[in-house]
Amino acid sequence: MDGPGPLGDFLQARRAQLRPEDIGLPTFGPRRVAGLRREELAQLAGVSPSYYTRLEQGLSRGASREVLDAIGRALQLGDHERDHLTRLADSSRRTTRIRRPRPEKVAEETRDLMRTMDGVPALLLGRRTDVLAWNSLGHALLAGHLDPLAPHNPVRRPNMSRMLFLDPHCRELYQDWNRKARAVVGNLRTMAGRHPEDLLLAELIGELTMKSPDFVALWRDHRVSPCDATSYDLHHPTIGPLTVTQQSLALMRSPEQVLVVCTARAGSSSEAGLALLRQALDANGTVPVPVPVAVPVAPEPDAE
Repeated sequence: MDGPGPLGDFLQARRAQLRPEDIGLPTFGPRRVAGLRREELAQLAGVSPSYYTRLEQGLSRGASREVLDAIGRALQLGDHERDHLTRLADSSRRTTRIRRPRPEKVAEETRDLMRTMDGVPALLLGRRTDVLAWNSLGHALLAGHLDPLAPHNPVRRPNMSRMLFLDPHCRELYQDWNRKARAVVGNLRTMAGRHPEDLLLAELIGELTMKSPDFVALWRDHRVSPCDATSYDLHHPTIGPLTVTQQSLALMRSPEQVLVVCTARAGSSSEAGLALLRQALDANGTVPVPVPVAVPVAPEPDAE
């Protein structure tokens, strides 16, 4: 086995983020390692130092749920991080078959739903944050400089993670770009833990690692968090500053896809700004971009 693997990397990173004073341990003089020592973490978790060391080095794959819960408590992990730890441990016990998945599709029910949301910025993201569909207002708010028809073709679909780190227009849109970037990376960490066999997801992470030092710094942090509902201050190139709440809604029909909607507080200047953007689209004679109709794609053989 080459290196500690995802489980060992996660344990090492989170152990390095805990200081002795965080858990009431006295410190005497300088320490050679960042955060807690392995033996200190093992003591907190109630396991032997040698067992914990083997687990962190990727030499042991048989950690029980009770042991993982104890280590999670010792590391002061939140609920989402504990779930991530369990998924990583489960993946380490089995041989992962790497596959190149087929392009994601949009269910007709989802197309119907998005067609009714003309007055609210909305976009549909796949599990790798590919834009599978957006309405005209969602496109105008978050990516107006891109071809509105790009999501129609699986080969040309924009990817929100790639845009955030590599597209200067998207970077300038968020006034607190770092907060948005941390949320996106935390979500990618969650997806990578759930789908270690997803070659396209691994390629996306590899591309961002090669091209963005900011992504590398955040990825090393091993933070895990879902993108659910968060307010962001935007500086839109057309309507100026506004604050929107981006909410990720789960779809029972397509559980690995999320519908992201952007709302503003009732009566706020941001709500007025979104109305102005809607009026600008209408004034230019722009017909709301329809949810993409299925584009014929040559069938791909199953990956071996």
